Amino acid sequence: MLQIFTQLNGEFLESFFFEMAITWGTRIIKSLLIILLARFALRFGNSVICKLFDIKGQSKIHLPENKAKTISALLVSIWRYFIYALTIILVLTELEIMDIGPILAGAGIFGLAIGFGAQNLVRDIISGFFILLEDQFSVGDFITTGSYSGIVEELGLRITKIRDFSGELHIIPNGHIEAVTNKARGNMRALVDVGVAYEEDIDYVVSVLEELSRQFAENEPDVVEGPMVLGVEGLGDSAVVIRLFARTVNMTQWKVERDLRRLIKKTFDEKGIEIPYPRRVIYNRGNDKGVETDG
Repeated sequence: MLQIFTQLNGEFLESFFFEMAITWGTRIIKSLLIILLARFALRFGNSVICKLFDIKGQSKIHLPENKAKTISALLVSIWRYFIYALTIILVLTELEIMDIGPILAGAGIFGLAIGFGAQNLVRDIISGFFILLEDQFSVGDFITTGSYSGIVEELGLRITKIRDFSGELHIIPNGHIEAVTNKARGNMRALVDVGVAYEEDIDYVVSVLEELSRQFAENEPDVVEGPMVLGVEGLGDSAVVIRLFARTVNMTQWKVERDLRRLIKKTFDEKGIEIPYPRRVIYNRGNDKGVETDG
C-alpha cells in the first residue's frame, strides 16, 4: 500500500512540476519575445524620427536646425518612455504578476503615477511641456539655469542635458528649472577694455583704435555692429582704460573679443603705444627724492 501511495505521489509531483515548467517556460519565452519586439520597435521609431527631422538637408519637415534637434529629441524621449511603459505592463501581465486592466480602468495612468509617489515625475513632465510650449530654449542654445551654464545638448520631456565648457554634462530634471537665461537669442555683446600708459596721448590712442575698429569690422563677418570706441572707461593705478564695444552673431562674442585684443596688441607694438605694467614709487625718509621701480 505504501509503495502504491509513493508511486502515485511521485507521478503527481512529476506531472505537477512538468505542467509548471511548461506554463512558466511559455510565459518566460513570451516575455522575452515581448522585450525583443520592444527593442525593435524602439530602434525603428527612433530611426523614423531621425529621418523625419534630418538636419543635413533631407528633412521631410522644414524647420531651423535647433528646432529640428529639439523636436526630434523630444519625440525620441516620448517614444522611449511609451515603449518602456508598454513593455513593463505587457511582461508583468504575461507573468500574471499584475492585472493592469482594473488599475487603468479605476485610476488611469496619471492616478497610477501619483499613487506610486511619482509627483516629481509629473512635475518634471509638466515643466518640460511648458518649456517647449513657451520656446524658452532649444537644443544648441547657450543658457544659464541656477549654477549651471552651457550648451543644451538634449531637451526631453523630463530632463534637460547641458554640457559646460569644461566638457562636463549636467542632467537637470525639468521641474528644477525655475529661471533660465538664454544667451543665444539675438545679437551678443563683445566688450574689450584696453589699458594705455598715462604718458600716452589719449586722443591719438583713440584715433588709432577707431581706425583699427573700422578695419576689423571689414574683415570680421561675425561682427554685426561696431566695434565702437566708447572712450575712457577708467583711470587705474598705472593705466588709462579705454573701452571698445561691438555686437556680434550669438555664440561668437568670445572669439571676437580674443581677435580684437590680438589686433590691438599688434597695432600698439607697431605704433609704439605703451601698454603699461605695474609701477611702484619708493620714498626714502632721508631723501626727498622718490625712487621709481618696476614691478
